[in-house]
Amino acid sequence: MKTSDLSKLQYYIDTLPSKLNAFTEEEFAHKTAPDKWSKKEIVGHLIDSATNNHHRFVRGQFEANPVISYAQNEWVLATSYQQMSQELVIDTWKMYNAFLLNLICTIYPEILDKHTANGHTLSFLFADYVSHLEHHLEQIFEDFDFKA
Repeated sequence: MKTSDLSKLQYYIDTLPSKLNAFTEEEFAHKTAPDKWSKKEIVGHLIDSATNNHHRFVRGQFEANPVISYAQNEWVLATSYQQMSQELVIDTWKMYNAFLLNLICTIYPEILDKHTANGHTLSFLFADYVSHLEHHLEQIFEDFDFKA
């Protein structure tokens, strides 16, 4: 497990809520096209990602190849993030990620390096989770330059 990935996630937990709250509700909910996600829905998608990765990080400790499927567009639509308050979406993202960070920090190193889903280790899946988060931050913030 790279401590840099742990540090990055902690940094995002500490800094993103205020950056996201700097958007007005209108800016946060604005959709550039009917089939595109708003910033609010992108953060909602990141909550869904946290939910699915929670399963990967837990089940990967004791299942050889946990099958976790995720229809991202359907989840975002079914969860109705666009209708939720900005505060609820941001607070949920923050709390779920704080929870995941704690979870990852409590997994024994030998378990983190055990191969699981598709031959990947839990360490790889966590690094990929942080990378996925950064990909979407680049969509939300035009001047994304605050990587930890």
